Amino acid sequence: MKNKNKINIVTLGCSKNIVDSEYLIAQLSGNSFEVVHDSNDESAKTVIINTCGFIKDAKEESINTILNYARAKKAGIIDRLFVFGCLAERYKNELRNEIPEVDNFFGAKNLKDIIKAAGGNFRDELVGDRIVTTPSHYAYMKISEGCNRNCSYCAIPLIRGKHVSEPVENLVIQAQKLAAAGVKELLIIAQDSTYYGLDLYKKQKIAELLRKLSEVAGIEWIRLHYTYPASFPDDLIYEIRDNPKICKYLDIPFQHISDRVLNKMRRSITKKETYSLIERIRKEIPCIALRTTLLIGHPGETEKAFAELKQFVEDVRFERLGVFPYSEEEDTYSAANFRDSISNSKKMERSDEIMLIQNRISGELNHAKKNQYMQVIIDRTENDFVIGRSEHDSPEIDQEVLIYKTETNLCPGNFAKIKIVDADDYDLFGIVD
Repeated sequence: MKNKNKINIVTLGCSKNIVDSEYLIAQLSGNSFEVVHDSNDESAKTVIINTCGFIKDAKEESINTILNYARAKKAGIIDRLFVFGCLAERYKNELRNEIPEVDNFFGAKNLKDIIKAAGGNFRDELVGDRIVTTPSHYAYMKISEGCNRNCSYCAIPLIRGKHVSEPVENLVIQAQKLAAAGVKELLIIAQDSTYYGLDLYKKQKIAELLRKLSEVAGIEWIRLHYTYPASFPDDLIYEIRDNPKICKYLDIPFQHISDRVLNKMRRSITKKETYSLIERIRKEIPCIALRTTLLIGHPGETEKAFAELKQFVEDVRFERLGVFPYSEEEDTYSAANFRDSISNSKKMERSDEIMLIQNRISGELNHAKKNQYMQVIIDRTENDFVIGRSEHDSPEIDQEVLIYKTETNLCPGNFAKIKIVDADDYDLFGIVD
């Protein structure tokens, strides 16, 4: 039986979208709606899809999801279908013409309009409130919206607009609320977290923000994502080094190493500067785990440039690394000025080559950890294991520590000292010792 008061929120794309959905869930719940998240519950009368429009694969996933629910609406399984987020922001008119079953499309920031369309009222007293959809012991914290960088391949500034920092005091209040709800680990996210503060305070204040968040009682770990390598603030390096609550982990997407490709990407950093930054970070924080992403097959990536990239991966030996192939995005500088001349098969071949190198490096780094001890936060229980993460691992994207269940009665959110007894390329195995 359909429930007219039940709404299913479906979230696609990145962790920033998760936060947007959590704000929406808090508002709808405050309007006495029953809200489920990413659910197959067919009793929900209304479905609201939060879409991603960043790259080709993400856009295709969003469109396929909309089409699936459009068919469900035609079949009478649901009554109302709304779509918002990045894809809707960018292609609202085209989507409206192609998928008329959708009742309305909203941009990425139209929270008030979505709530009104659903039959509720925006409640000012709930501004900043969220209902966390992740496991209760960790939560994403979005510290800013938009981006002021001019990377040639990226459509995010076209979709999300210019960089807007959330004030420090608001983020501290949010952290206090999350901690009161049981959150122990904050995952700091933004389109460009090292830019934080320049718009509000006329200087980079990411280090100061992390310090103030670390003072919130109940918060034990703070993990930093999406740091931009150009103009990297020195005080951030020292804060990560000296603050025991900040995980020795840094997500810093370098994208490439060839000067020619970096110039075409408009990344505002050179090969020499990149190596120098990595050397400085690792000198100051020897136990740091560096995560990066690489963009494969951007126009101008010759065989020579790709060879440089492979050598870069060999030289740096990143603890965590991901790749994605270049896809041409409408209205970006790259789309307007460069021909996408590298075939998809070649892009995938190069991506596979990079990941083969990284698989070997990851395996070597993991096997070197055998017989070491590490602090781990427990995420869940699965089959014969309790699953945890070290400070060097972010949920969903990084490796895990599999703790033999017979050895422990640890529960999600617990911290434990674990001895590593075995390893493979992308996981560690441990016991409570």
